[in-house]
Amino acid sequence: MKKISLTVFGLYLFFLNSFGQISEHFNTSFKSKKLKLEEVNLVTSYYNQNGNHSAVTGGIGSEKVTDFANMLELKLVGYGETGLKHTILAGLGVDHHTAASQKYVSATGASSADGNRVYPSLNWTVENEAKGTEFGVGTYISNEYNYKSYALDAHVGFKNKYGGEFTFKGSAYFDQVKLIYPSELIPTTTTAGITPYEQNIIKTNASSSGGYYSGGSSYNEITIPSTPRNTYTGSFTFAQIINKEAQFAVLLDLVKQDGYLGLPFHRVYFKDMSVHIENLPSTRTKIPIGLRFNYFLGDNVIVKSYYRYYTDNWGLTSHTASIEIPYKFTPFFSVAPFYRYYTQTATKYFSPYATHTATEQYFTSNYASSAFNSHFMGANIRIAPPNGFNESFLSAMEIRIGHYTQTTDLNSNVISFHFTLK
Repeated sequence: MKKISLTVFGLYLFFLNSFGQISEHFNTSFKSKKLKLEEVNLVTSYYNQNGNHSAVTGGIGSEKVTDFANMLELKLVGYGETGLKHTILAGLGVDHHTAASQKYVSATGASSADGNRVYPSLNWTVENEAKGTEFGVGTYISNEYNYKSYALDAHVGFKNKYGGEFTFKGSAYFDQVKLIYPSELIPTTTTAGITPYEQNIIKTNASSSGGYYSGGSSYNEITIPSTPRNTYTGSFTFAQIINKEAQFAVLLDLVKQDGYLGLPFHRVYFKDMSVHIENLPSTRTKIPIGLRFNYFLGDNVIVKSYYRYYTDNWGLTSHTASIEIPYKFTPFFSVAPFYRYYTQTATKYFSPYATHTATEQYFTSNYASSAFNSHFMGANIRIAPPNGFNESFLSAMEIRIGHYTQTTDLNSNVISFHFTLK
């Protein structure tokens, strides 16, 4: 992680020096402007979900989830003596969720069904507005009951005189997954019925932690062992203005994951009704390719369309198509209905409850890896008076409502509020 941090810092110095050389063409009378708070964004949302294919109980059981999420972001903008624009985004998110399936991590049902996630972030971008170039770095932290995540990213952007923009971004996520096992799979005096793979990871982790952990134990009783999961992403985006009515963008990602890519409290039931721990390969490569096309139908209507193709080496392929049509009733009030269709094939390692066999090396009954189709529809309402609400700091408000259905019988609803203060 230190090597990556030094690399990002070195890139930052390189591009900052390049921008400094370019800035000699700026007006020498330019006066710097100190960083000032330009905008505050507050997003709060409520999500509820129902289904009957919980991975915790082997592909059967309640998937009921509720989540209350809040995100605060501060945007600070300033100009240096050379005329370079500096933008800092500082964010803090806090989520609270309740999942019915969590209490079944322990066979006694003693586990907590509640969880909290805290995720601060910090981004710094330096932009040469005259040349249309920018460079930025960011860092992120996320902490939840069963994992911790640290991330770094860096991006470079270039604009050309023909209305095109190129963006390259690299990111790395370093996760630590806590090894919380189903209580009935923690051996006491025998390991009968447990595969050699399961015996190895359970014994190894129990030895390193000084004990076993199940969802029914207290966090204060033992130290919970953890294992790494790393994700590396390289992204490329090309956006082009065709004319005053049309714009398009091409998006390409290359994603590589390694480490422990399953979850130890995801049960899998074999045909003989023996219960096991989900076992998945330790590497995964993903390739998503996306296209965006926006068209302005006069002053009041925009058609926003998107398509994405995804494939990976676990055998999953998917297609996503979406459309959103914002309509401006006035310059300050708009409604944007949206619809998204998604379809995917199953991974090579998925089978439903009680269908896997002992001859399989990898296995999961998590329906996120199954074949399904889904529909997501709703509307976004935006209000942005020219002088704010009653001439207050509140400059804009958005309300987004969505309903999601999946052919696995999962369904959910979400409502979110976005407040912008200036």
